[in-house]
Amino acid sequence: MANIKSQIKRNRQNLKRRELNRVFRGRARTALKKARLAIESGNIEEARAATQIATKALDKAAAKGVFHKNKAARQKSRLVQHLNNME
Repeated sequence: MANIKSQIKRNRQNLKRRELNRVFRGRARTALKKARLAIESGNIEEARAATQIATKALDKAAAKGVFHKNKAARQKSRLVQHLNNME
């Protein structure tokens, strides 16, 4: 346990940030998984909607700094490629 006042505060901040980051990372992962499953199911309308939701979740996570912007771009690109190959 830290004795220094600034480190005690930093530990509290890190805990809050870690919990928030988990929320955004989890939403993005869940949205990606749902989009992939929708693409595999073959329903184009459902797949497009799920891809749009996943794109939004990835953008938000990248904006918050949870994911690197290039990682979010790469995942969106791959997702859209799968969607386009489906059609």
